[in-house]
Amino acid sequence: MLLVSPSGEAVMLFHDVAAHTDGDSIVHLRKSDVLVAGDVFVTTSYPFIDQANGGSIQGELNALNRILDIAVPAHEQEGGTYVIPGHGRICDEADVLEYRDMVTIVRDRVQDMIKRGLTLDQVKAARPTLDYDLHYGSDTGFVTTAGFVEAVFKDLSNPKGKPVVR
Repeated sequence: MLLVSPSGEAVMLFHDVAAHTDGDSIVHLRKSDVLVAGDVFVTTSYPFIDQANGGSIQGELNALNRILDIAVPAHEQEGGTYVIPGHGRICDEADVLEYRDMVTIVRDRVQDMIKRGLTLDQVKAARPTLDYDLHYGSDTGFVTTAGFVEAVFKDLSNPKGKPVVR
């Protein structure tokens, strides 16, 4: 959807189905070259996949890929499109790329463990997020490492109605 702000700037709204929730929107201020990602992208934790409100791991990845499709990197990856996360510091395309890759890797690790017949407790014990825990992990608060792994496991164990992988 294209809107025009009171200052005359074109504003693009994108709705990504089943990302963090089923109601996520990404806002692109075209002239300013700023993307407001909301809780689809955060720098302070693993993503919160709110399955009770329509969120899914693949929808999260699709939304992160949309951000990457829109964002323009500057020379040497510093600058370019500013990305405003739902929580954390202002970022650029490279930060979103790193986050998307982390989510993809964790998803693939959990999917592999599911295919090998591991239970949720076994997957948690295997620590599929270990190399990212220093940056994104937490044992307390709203989004915990265990909660993220559990959400990915549950989502991948019940893949009905999944968004198409890009």
